Amino acid sequence: MPCPRRTQISIEDTPYYHCCSRVVRRAYLCGHDSYSGRNYDHRRAWVESRLIKLASIFAIDVAAFAVMSNHLHVVLRIDVDMVNNWSDQKVVEQWHKLFKGDELTHKFTKGALIEEFEISTLKHRIATYRSRLCDISWFMRCLNEPIARRANQEDQCTGRFWEGRFKSQALLDDAALLACMAYVDLNPIRAKLAKTLEDSEHTSIQLRIRSALKGEQPKPLLPFIENEFNHQPKGVSFSLKEYLRLVDTTGRMLQEGKPGAIDETSANLLTKLNISHDNWLKLTSDFGKIFHGPVGSLEELTCYCGHLEKKRRHFLTCCQYLHAS
Repeated sequence: MPCPRRTQISIEDTPYYHCCSRVVRRAYLCGHDSYSGRNYDHRRAWVESRLIKLASIFAIDVAAFAVMSNHLHVVLRIDVDMVNNWSDQKVVEQWHKLFKGDELTHKFTKGALIEEFEISTLKHRIATYRSRLCDISWFMRCLNEPIARRANQEDQCTGRFWEGRFKSQALLDDAALLACMAYVDLNPIRAKLAKTLEDSEHTSIQLRIRSALKGEQPKPLLPFIENEFNHQPKGVSFSLKEYLRLVDTTGRMLQEGKPGAIDETSANLLTKLNISHDNWLKLTSDFGKIFHGPVGSLEELTCYCGHLEKKRRHFLTCCQYLHAS
């Protein structure tokens, strides 16, 4: 039986979460569907565009994403400090970018007089909106539902487009985050949809490479903060150059006929995070198969289970595999 989302999210332990949604029956409803003979590749652009829009509205950053032919991967960072620092006016304005709101919230944004008996109701709604704007479930709902409606309208049909609930897993430390981001960014390479990272359409890695060539970082994505392009206080605590080099080398190793080796710079990054070279290729190939729950060190996993009042530390063996030497 699926667990309630609140039993999987622990902001005390990590703001990073890997989410995955699959289309019904794992059909290629966002790619070339051999059963119907139709090509739905254009829907991948719908998903990417919607994802980028939501990142500008929610207090949730996108660290990595890959829109595939029959599923979607995204690594998200919940920014509680950001949403708590938003004014009430800002919260309502952000919410109105997605939903119509009501007469009371529109009166508030226009600066109209709020009657005394309405104040309590208004405060409750603002608190609700503030909570939802940093909620992964609301983020994924606002991503998946419009895509499903648009696809059904295009196909002139009704019913499910996505396969049940999206899956989410907590990334409890830097090693888990690095391995998961690389796994997501390498999806098109593994699926043989692209031969190079630069050709990997509708992925975060393509956006990062294009921006890096200009000496920049893509604005829609959470930046890397250990590099010369960054001027922001928050972000992924790795070097962008090291990450791009590591993912590029790994991608070459994953392709048939292109053997490669982890260079010294990339090897130093893995060593710093206590990830063995032997395990790295396995992690970036089968992350989704190896890990079905929270990912991190034994210590981090213990804290995570304690904060969520879980009696057993599930998936312990898998997490030890991540940090094996």
